[in-house]
This record gives sequence, structure tokens and C-alpha cells, in this order.
Amino acid sequence: MIRNVLALLSLVLTALPLAQAGEFEALFPKNGIPKGWVVRAWSDVSKPGPEGAQWVVEKGVLNGGGARGSWLISEAEYSDFELQFEFKLGPQGNSGCALRTPASGDPAFDGLELQMADYRYNTKAADSELTGGLYRALAPVKQVYKPEKWNRYEITLKGPQVRVVLNGTVILDHDLSKEDTVIKRHNGKDAPALRDRPRKGRIGFQNLSRGGSPVLIRNARIRVAR
Repeated sequence: MIRNVLALLSLVLTALPLAQAGEFEALFPKNGIPKGWVVRAWSDVSKPGPEGAQWVVEKGVLNGGGARGSWLISEAEYSDFELQFEFKLGPQGNSGCALRTPASGDPAFDGLELQMADYRYNTKAADSELTGGLYRALAPVKQVYKPEKWNRYEITLKGPQVRVVLNGTVILDHDLSKEDTVIKRHNGKDAPALRDRPRKGRIGFQNLSRGGSPVLIRNARIRVAR
């Protein structure tokens, strides 16, 4: 009996480091309508998405087709994690990746939104409104977005620290607890500074593209800190 207990304890201790590190998990492992995700309105994720908005996985690629102006939001919440995926935009593509967003409000101002936007979508956009920026809050240190090609994000969130790698280049590495600038919403009202944004919430993907070319996402996976 004692020998069996010791053997079991040995197995548990051997497996412990792996459990602490966590394993990457595919976000969209099957074709069809993603399970564990909901379609929500662009400006307030507590509201249903616009009529005709539908996110579907086809041949391993998530397509944010249908009506413009929606989010695909996870039902699960995440705090500290690594998120990796590839994305592709058309000439007037505009998307975003929601990070730690609450179940209501606009992810860009109430959570975090990492931009995915072709510069041709808005030729007057600020640097923080282009790919690699935390929307209207932090601009990437370098612009390495490849128009109309597959781009790869590697995002790490640990406590207040955010680190973003785009196409192999570190473009953001910030301690959000030091970011106290008040951000303006689209209606001109104040939004919380980055230091006051949630440290836990949902993740998601946005489709705001024009021209009938929705955002495409593939090889999306997440590893949660344990």
C-alpha cells in the first residue's frame, strides 16, 4: 500500500512542472461555428451582433464574414496567458484582438484592444490605431505589418506587463501599471487609463473591415499560466 502511494506521489511530482507551465490549446480546433464563443456588437459586447454577422471556421481558418461591425468573444475568461495567431486583412481591413475585456462595454476602452488594421482603411489614423497598437493608448515601436499577407502575433500578458511580438519583432513591451493617460472614447467621454483596465476578462476578434474582405484568423492558440 505504502509503495503504491509513493509511486503515485512520484508521478504527481513529476507532472507538476508541466501543469504549472501549461500547454497551448487550439482556440478553433474544428470547422463550423466555434463553440464557446458568442457574436456581439462592435461597440458594446453585452449586445447581440448585427443581423447577418457570422463567424465560421472553414479549413482551419476563422472567417469573420457577414455583416460588418461584430466581435467574436470567448465565454471563458483569462488573466495571465500567451496568445498566438496569424491574421490576414484585405485592402480596407480593420480588426482587433480583445484582451481581458469585460462582458459589457467596448473592448477598446473597457478592456484592451490590440489593433489589426491596414493603413488604407484610415489614412489619417494615429500610430496607436494601426496594427500593433493598443487602441488609442500605445503605439508600436516599429511598424512591421505586411499588407494583404499572413501576419503572426505573439501576445503575452502577465499581471500589468504586456508584450507583443509581430512577425518576429517585439513591438510592445510595457508595464501597464505605469500608463495613467486618460483615453477618449469615440463619443469624446473619458475611458479608464490602461493602469485601471481589468486584469482578467474575455478574449475576442473583431470584424470592422470594409470592401467585403473580412479578417481571416488561423493557428490561434492560447497557453494559460497556472
